[in-house]
Amino acid sequence: MTQLQIGFLIYPGVSQLDVMGPYQILAFPQNTQVHLIWKTLSPIESDEGLTLVPTTTLANCPCLDVICVPGGGIGQVEVMKSSEILNFLKQQGATAQYVTSVCSGSMILAAAGLLHGYKAACHWAVRNQLAMLGVDVVAERVVIDRNRVTGAGVTSGIDFGLTLLGLLCGEDVAKMTQLMMEYDPQPPFNAGTPETAGEEVVQSLLQLSKPLLDAFLAQTKATAEHLKIAS
Repeated sequence: MTQLQIGFLIYPGVSQLDVMGPYQILAFPQNTQVHLIWKTLSPIESDEGLTLVPTTTLANCPCLDVICVPGGGIGQVEVMKSSEILNFLKQQGATAQYVTSVCSGSMILAAAGLLHGYKAACHWAVRNQLAMLGVDVVAERVVIDRNRVTGAGVTSGIDFGLTLLGLLCGEDVAKMTQLMMEYDPQPPFNAGTPETAGEEVVQSLLQLSKPLLDAFLAQTKATAEHLKIAS
């Protein structure tokens, strides 16, 4: 059975659930091999302090059937600046069956020029920033546009993973995986979107996240200018 090669770009400050949700799903079938990719094989720390160990490097990564880019904290800004990483994504994206992201990882794909002319999802707090990079932003949990598959914020990575698995291996395999995970979300609070959380909660979170969002915005403006120059 031919192995599907699936790769997650990880980096210091990555959001671990952006990776681990879809990783759990996509690693379940016997015909998938999932890689965690970084510049070196040294352990890295996620935005919440979880240690992740890369399994391959940018230089040694095989040709991927699926490349997935998760979002992250302040470390994402450095990734968006890195010509080495952006070139790696361009190279893999040119041949991959699916080019994908979770949460604000779509901003990294956009910085690599891989979402120009595509519809895409991202975390609700950075929709305007993703639009600044020439992307048709859609406020949906999972967006499929040709071979681009993108998920919205953090936990949408699970829905994204099941959607992608259905495309790769068929609906029956995706349903079996969902059952294996007992994925039947029944959240204790109705606060998972800005619309349901209410203005007070939204503003409190935005204020708490302001340093990160400001750093994202500064890099987004710089990236948008670079993409304009490059075009």
